[in-house]
Amino acid sequence: MTERDQLLALCARLGATPAQATTMADQLLKRCDQLVAERGWTRVRAMEHLLTLVVRGRAGDTAPGFEGGKPPAPPPPAA
Repeated sequence: MTERDQLLALCARLGATPAQATTMADQLLKRCDQLVAERGWTRVRAMEHLLTLVVRGRAGDTAPGFEGGKPPAPPPPAA
């Protein structure tokens, strides 16, 4: 079973329709590659991070930094 197949199965178990699961799996794979390139993480570390966000989000738990709401005010201009 490929990594993509495993992600498809996970997304389906979390309640996604087949079309949604496909989109979600593809986006997770894409973002995983981005995290590896941008942050120098291992692929395992990047996927672990993403899957933690997915599972926590599905449970209604907001991870730090993803609270939403009104963005903070910009800093005052330098004098």
